Amino acid sequence: MRKRIVILGAGGHAKEICVTLQLNGYQVVGFLDDDPALWGTQVLGLGVLGPISHAPSLDIEGAIVGIGDNEIRRAFFEQLERWGIPIVNAIHPSAIISPHVFLGKGVVVHPQAIINVSAQIGDNVIINSGAIVTHDVTVGDHAHIGPGACLCGGVKVGKLAFVGAGATVIPGKSIGDGAIIGAGGTVVEDIPPHSLAVGVPARTIKKLSKESLRTP
Repeated sequence: MRKRIVILGAGGHAKEICVTLQLNGYQVVGFLDDDPALWGTQVLGLGVLGPISHAPSLDIEGAIVGIGDNEIRRAFFEQLERWGIPIVNAIHPSAIISPHVFLGKGVVVHPQAIINVSAQIGDNVIINSGAIVTHDVTVGDHAHIGPGACLCGGVKVGKLAFVGAGATVIPGKSIGDGAIIGAGGTVVEDIPPHSLAVGVPARTIKKLSKESLRTP
């Protein structure tokens, strides 16, 4: 019997997760989303079954959060934990992951991403398409590594941080909790928590309030 899974969210990120779960043999029963305009519609031929609060009433064996925004994804991940609903991972078959890697729960690894030996990936993390996570990297809970980004050896990425598409972090550098690295940036020095850094080399251009910590 295939495990019955629901996806929280019904946007583009959720669609990608749906395909990955199906390729891994899960039965996706549908999507939940708090946008009333989506209720009763279909995504990839599967129904949007109602608001996220309906999850505990469904006949399911697990769930995953399919929302890109780090803060929103964290909130719903924690709600699933409070409900006691098992949280699954969605690892695309084309991803390359060393057997000597720690993966938390609710982790999403998109197509052609690479995670190398002794990397540690926290709960509810997104490793997006084509991203490279090299040896001994640590990625904190609820972080998002964007498409084509490269984390070199020993890099540390904090909780709720976002590394933009195509960005590079050189070996041994740290990205603080809640920090955002702009697309294409090259990080050559540690980036403080809750800050925005852009450019080549990446420079911190402003501090971020909690309300501004929203990522694509």
